Amino acid sequence: MGAVYTNRMMRLMATLKPVTDLLNDPVFNQRNEDRLSCDFALGNPQEMPLQGFVDALGRALHPKDKDWFAYKLSEQPSREIMAGALFHWRGIEFDPDDIFMTNGAFGGLAVTLSTIIDPGDEVIFISPPWFFYEAMIISYGGEPIRVKVDPDTLSLDLDAIEAAITPRTRAIIINSPNNPTGKIYSPESLTALGEILRAASITHGHTVYLISDESYSKIIYDQREFPSPTRYYPYSFLIYTYGKTLLTPGQRIGYIAMPPDMPNREDLRPAVFVSQMITGYAFPNALLQHALGDLEKLSIDIDHLQQKRDRMVRALADQGYELHNPEGTFYLLPRSPIPDDLAFAEMLKEEHIHVLPGSVCEMPGYFRLSLTASDEMIDRGLPGFGRAIQRAKEKASSRA
Repeated sequence: MGAVYTNRMMRLMATLKPVTDLLNDPVFNQRNEDRLSCDFALGNPQEMPLQGFVDALGRALHPKDKDWFAYKLSEQPSREIMAGALFHWRGIEFDPDDIFMTNGAFGGLAVTLSTIIDPGDEVIFISPPWFFYEAMIISYGGEPIRVKVDPDTLSLDLDAIEAAITPRTRAIIINSPNNPTGKIYSPESLTALGEILRAASITHGHTVYLISDESYSKIIYDQREFPSPTRYYPYSFLIYTYGKTLLTPGQRIGYIAMPPDMPNREDLRPAVFVSQMITGYAFPNALLQHALGDLEKLSIDIDHLQQKRDRMVRALADQGYELHNPEGTFYLLPRSPIPDDLAFAEMLKEEHIHVLPGSVCEMPGYFRLSLTASDEMIDRGLPGFGRAIQRAKEKASSRA
């Protein structure tokens, strides 16, 4: 009898085990049935969607021709809307032909990796990461190379990145603002990174691409500026999704954009198109593309998110948790009061509180909280956080 799984699938299953364990946990899966549940685990909506989003889909639902719900590619009206939006937002004139509509950032990352890497190529990703990067690199035949951020500043460790580049390096994935840390990488760091990638491309005789995951680039706090990594290196792919800005992760639309100064972008266009075709037909559905002009004008309330961030940071710090103030994203990243973050997550479950253990996103000893939790959940949850840390301290004292 042959093996049930291929070696690649066994490797993928091992890589994603922390995620699949969480998603298959019976208590976690029953959280919506618990009226006391405080769901801070994932970036899911905990309140009704934006009415403007519902209205936009309603308007787009009514067909205007026989092809309204036919197969869709990167439709030209969608590309032109995105080019205009990027110019308004970034002040850069993207060619609509260099914009590829995708089913969210997940689809955009998959298509980009499929386009540029061959089996055995190395792809650097920054840790702590979004927990699917490593598995996605493996699934397209690449070798994931992990480089940790500076532990004190959470900024890019440029020396470590430079040391990680080899003749097999094909790309680096940068996620800014970073999930889970909320760090926005500075222009100075990104300028230096661009110089490193230019030098490596010359040294090794092939382009080292930058894949810029900018899923949270509109979830920014304290009126900060967002410097896109694509500004600092021309061989870049900008990946974006509306799932965060609209808080609609189950309605997936986003795009890949190649900057106008990418020298070989015209050669890459047909390759990206073919990758979209074969990567599970990675185009957004017809309805979302028809609604895109209206969706581009919408956003969840970032000021309210910032208010929740400020409230949670103050309250948790007062209770004795160690945590920093994120510059963007939905997330807080407190340190677990005990080294075993999985055990502390179980303690929080006893308080009807669900969090993401830090081990899932390569931050053992921490846990991640999503600010998409409703105000009512925060009201219910904060006393439970206080009780949990107190119990953890008492247990630690009893063992001492």
